[in-house]
Amino acid sequence: MSLGQNGVLRRAFVMSVHAGQEAEYRRRHNPIWPELERTLKSHGVRCYSIFLDPCSGSLFAYVEFESQEQWDSIARTEACKKWWAHMREIMPTNPDNSPVQRDLHEVFHLETADTPETHPSERPSARAATTT
Repeated sequence: MSLGQNGVLRRAFVMSVHAGQEAEYRRRHNPIWPELERTLKSHGVRCYSIFLDPCSGSLFAYVEFESQEQWDSIARTEACKKWWAHMREIMPTNPDNSPVQRDLHEVFHLETADTPETHPSERPSARAATTT
């Protein structure tokens, strides 16, 4: 887990989906239940993406959230418990139905300000100087 410039925590982890269940996994997430979406947002989740490698069934998840306490508390909500039960037959799970997952460790991150700066060679004055 890492802390971004904006004070938001970033976490990445991997999970997997059982072979032959990739389409079903995608279907169940398109869209996720409104109740689960509300729960995530109300518990400080700002950004959450899951990517599927269709060749291996690996899932890469990336999430940005406001506090570890809020993130941890999601697992205790009814919406999350129901979602885990709904997903358990299509992916490896723990005894409490939570998905089996492995945390990833960040080795590189690039974050820009709200208004990205232009590289000096791309600025209009630099281009004009090199073309004359």
